[in-house]
Amino acid sequence: MADKTVARNETIVPVILSGGTGTRLWPVSRKAYPKQFWPLISARTMLQETAGRATGRTFAPLVVVANQDHRFIVAEQLRESGTTAARILLEPTGRNSAPAITAAALLVAETNPDQVIWIMAADAAIADPAALQAALGIAAKAATDGFIVTFGMHPTAPETGYGYIEQGEALAGHGNAFRIARFVEKPDATTAAALCADGRHFWNSGMFVATARTLLAEMERHAPEVVRAVRIAFDAREFDLDFIRLGTEGFAAAPDISFDYAIAEKTDRAAVVPAALGWSDVGSWAAIWDVATKDSAGNATMGDAIVEDSTGCYVRSEGAVTAVLGLHDVVVVTTPDAVLVTHRSKTQSVKRVVDRLKRDKRPEAEAHNRVYRPWGFYESLIQGDRFQVKRIVVHPGAKLSLQKHFHRAEHWVVVAGSALVTRDAETHLIRENESLYLPLGCIHRMENPGKIPLTLIEVQSGAYLGEDDIVRYEDTYGRS
Repeated sequence: MADKTVARNETIVPVILSGGTGTRLWPVSRKAYPKQFWPLISARTMLQETAGRATGRTFAPLVVVANQDHRFIVAEQLRESGTTAARILLEPTGRNSAPAITAAALLVAETNPDQVIWIMAADAAIADPAALQAALGIAAKAATDGFIVTFGMHPTAPETGYGYIEQGEALAGHGNAFRIARFVEKPDATTAAALCADGRHFWNSGMFVATARTLLAEMERHAPEVVRAVRIAFDAREFDLDFIRLGTEGFAAAPDISFDYAIAEKTDRAAVVPAALGWSDVGSWAAIWDVATKDSAGNATMGDAIVEDSTGCYVRSEGAVTAVLGLHDVVVVTTPDAVLVTHRSKTQSVKRVVDRLKRDKRPEAEAHNRVYRPWGFYESLIQGDRFQVKRIVVHPGAKLSLQKHFHRAEHWVVVAGSALVTRDAETHLIRENESLYLPLGCIHRMENPGKIPLTLIEVQSGAYLGEDDIVRYEDTYGRS
């Protein structure tokens, strides 16, 4: 039996769900560049940390389900972390975790429906990877016998922001695995304290382990409308560079429902492996403070931050020096275009700030000043009446689309690297400290022919400077 278990474990397909927006971690996490793409607890991003847990001979190539708007960010971060041969499934629109998991199961089932799938969010922290691997071994064995297994996290506090799982009877022959007696919605403080004290309730980690066959069978049984819509989208899929695009019409017709509601709380095949993994969903700034390295006064900092005569604070800067003096249990987060100051006990309510920004139609609700593109990024440095100054960085070997503008002219000044610029019928190689003028209406393109990043300053002038003033004639990245 031991040899059989090892053989089964070697076929685990890790599936990362990367569709969240993480609004409770505003102003760092925003819809255009959410929390899974940020280094929140280490030098690596949350996506890279998650992918790193699923490497080695035990695992088949990674599957990532992501929003199509984030496709190049996902691909670049996986490449930077050394993750190869990943399959990236693109959702044309967000429809929650049940449709995303169904799409991944259909992809895996094409090759081997009995292959074990390990589903996990892209944005959780795990402090004990060895304990995770041990729990995964138990879960994979139960999965091959037809169970849908989750990991129950031993609660360390009466947390009201998590759902809970009640442990049922033991699964015979599966070690530390048990049936799930019930799922408990996020409780109030009194209920959470009672659940933590009884020893039979665990935090719901949101990770699941099952075979593709079991997942699809239970989806057909409990949420057939999800399977029907996702099958249509999957059959209409298109291959685009390294991506698999799901059909837009079919996927949009799928119900917007989580896997927990659609399947986990209804199936009679649900099981749990209790584990102490040092897990956190890092769903708030208080949660990040919990897992962060702190000084003797309980303060945690990241970036250019200074803390004096303060205790229990989390201070993070993505740019300007941020100083906190004489405060206790506060969170201060600084980005180039926004600052958040809140008591640590109120961080679960940050979404209220985001909602207000959305009502006021403020761009800070969903996008950063720095905007990422498949070729690099740009950021606005200053904007006034009929002019704007940007910094543009282009990756080695990358190039922008062949394009023109109806309402603005541009002046490019190279400050690092070199730029190969097409301007109508001309081609120019622009080096450091050189510049080129692009008159209104000219057809132009810029690319980086060098081995180092190209950095330039762009000065725009004209009556309208919006990003939608663009006509693309040709684009390497398939944008319209």
